[in-house]
Amino acid sequence: MPRPRKQQISLEATPYYHCTSRCVRRAFLCGLDSLTGKNYEHRRQWVEDRILFLGEVFCIDVCAYAVMSNHHHVVLHINMAEAQSLTDLEVCERWHKLYKGTLLTQKFFKGELLDEAQILAVKEKLDHWRLELANISRWMWALNEPIARMANAEDQCTGRFWESRFKSQALLDEKALAACMAYVDLNPIRAKMAKTPESSDHTSIKRRIENQKTNNPQPLKLSEFVGNPREPMPQGLPFHLQDYLQLVDITGRAIREDKRGFIDNNLPPILERLNISSHEWLVLTTQFESKFKSLVGCKEKLMLAAKALGLQRRPAYANCEAILH
Repeated sequence: MPRPRKQQISLEATPYYHCTSRCVRRAFLCGLDSLTGKNYEHRRQWVEDRILFLGEVFCIDVCAYAVMSNHHHVVLHINMAEAQSLTDLEVCERWHKLYKGTLLTQKFFKGELLDEAQILAVKEKLDHWRLELANISRWMWALNEPIARMANAEDQCTGRFWESRFKSQALLDEKALAACMAYVDLNPIRAKMAKTPESSDHTSIKRRIENQKTNNPQPLKLSEFVGNPREPMPQGLPFHLQDYLQLVDITGRAIREDKRGFIDNNLPPILERLNISSHEWLVLTTQFESKFKSLVGCKEKLMLAAKALGLQRRPAYANCEAILH
């Protein structure tokens, strides 16, 4: 029986998570359905726009994303520090961008006078919303539910559009985070939907590359790169942006049916720092979901996370020990 989502996500273990949702129906989320001849390509923009919008509203940073034909991937960072720093008015404003709220919260946001009992009721509601703005389950619901309604309306049908639950993997250390982000960014190349990262539409890597061309080092609406800080897993991605872009580009060139064993040229500095061999890296960036389960990281991090989550078994421990050490 699946574990409740709240028992799979622990900020004590990590603030980084890889989430994916797949369509439950045969009909495509996006792209061309070869059986019916109908083109759903425009829906990719629906999903990408919604991902970027939610990245601004929630206290959850978008690290990477890819919108595929019948599923999407996101790598998310729970920014609890941001959630705790928001004022009550800021919490109210953000929530009202998603939902109507209540009559009292609408009055509070407009600055109308409230009596003491009403203020207490608003405060209780805002405290709940503050937690929800840092809740991955709420984030995924806010992404998937509107897309399902729009797709059902377009298809003139009713019923479930997505599988019952989204899948999530906790990324416990820098190795897991880098590998998962590259795995997500390179999904269109692995699926032969694009030949290069810069031509892979509706992905975070293309957005970052296009942003680089404008001489703006950090794209808006995506989590920032903060270099190689001393503290583990800091606020922001613990790599240099140029190192990551180079790594994804070289990896993308290596992912070919006739070239599976090694990354060309010199090993990028980011892999040297993370102590990952070129062969291990190609395994990670082509088989991330199949090799690992709900927890991904080195064996020490995996054991600590399993203990924090109350897990009796350590999922995919052998692969974490062999590949991530």
